[in-house]
Amino acid sequence: MLQKVFVTALLVVQLHLKHNYFSSLGHDDMTDIKSLNPPEARFPIGVGLKSQHYMDVLEGQPELAFFEVHAENYMMQGGNHIRFLEAIAEKYCLSVHGVGMSLGSAEGVDKTHLAKFKEVVDRYNPWLVSEHLAWSVHGGHYLNDLLPLPLNATTLAVVSENIDIVQDAIGRQIFVENPSTYVSFNTTDIPEPHFLNSLAKKTGCGVLLDVNNIYVSAKNNNIDAHAYLDEIAGEHVGEIHLAGHTVKEVGGSEVRIDDHGSHVVDDVWSLYQAAIIKFGPRPSLLEWDTNIPSFDVLMTEAKKAEAIMMNDSSDEEIRYGAA
Repeated sequence: MLQKVFVTALLVVQLHLKHNYFSSLGHDDMTDIKSLNPPEARFPIGVGLKSQHYMDVLEGQPELAFFEVHAENYMMQGGNHIRFLEAIAEKYCLSVHGVGMSLGSAEGVDKTHLAKFKEVVDRYNPWLVSEHLAWSVHGGHYLNDLLPLPLNATTLAVVSENIDIVQDAIGRQIFVENPSTYVSFNTTDIPEPHFLNSLAKKTGCGVLLDVNNIYVSAKNNNIDAHAYLDEIAGEHVGEIHLAGHTVKEVGGSEVRIDDHGSHVVDDVWSLYQAAIIKFGPRPSLLEWDTNIPSFDVLMTEAKKAEAIMMNDSSDEEIRYGAA
């Protein structure tokens, strides 16, 4: 079984061209964005922080609520990256987003990696902490991608145990992000939305709902993206991601690849709007990890998210965190 999964994963690597303040709050807590962020940030909208934009942020002080960083980029001691992030963290809330924990690994969580992850969380006391429903480690080798899992009772037990280990180690809730998928498994017998709901119930984690991933997976696997959204329990959704993707022709078929390298497409904006209407406002993050544009481009995309949140919600509905 493991060998079959591993072979499938290697095929996915060839196809998949992309990558790469709840510490004091309980699961049920809500808080006002005005107490956490610069007063100019009216809604909880953020963007991924890239080194190309450090000075844009520090000098321009954009009207954003938070910035997301990949934990693995800040696991070193000292250096310019650390100094810039410390300066930005004095002005903005942070979201720490892990990409290497391999929550789906049957081998368990790597203790060394977890210790470094905890150091990042302790150092910056981020507003949000998240990881992926995926695996990326086999036999001590990192495969540098977020690989899919068969969704069944065995996987649910493995991922739940790993989430418990991570949350116990860092002393706080994490959000688990739905993956972008390109294949399906014959051994999957739990629909992905139900799997995420079950993870949240079993472990107390929240759900990081990536609407671009929903759309990409829906197109690639011929499922209904809006039906997927309807199956997600809103009380578990603590954050939303937005990103662009690319379309490739593979073997005569159209495949959408979650590469985070372009503008969010209209269909994904529509799905985001549906999510905001269904769940109410949630911290929403624009990712752009390849073909990095100017910071002004990121701000334009962020303003689109803000407009949707403003038009399709009221102040009373705004909540921060997952139940």
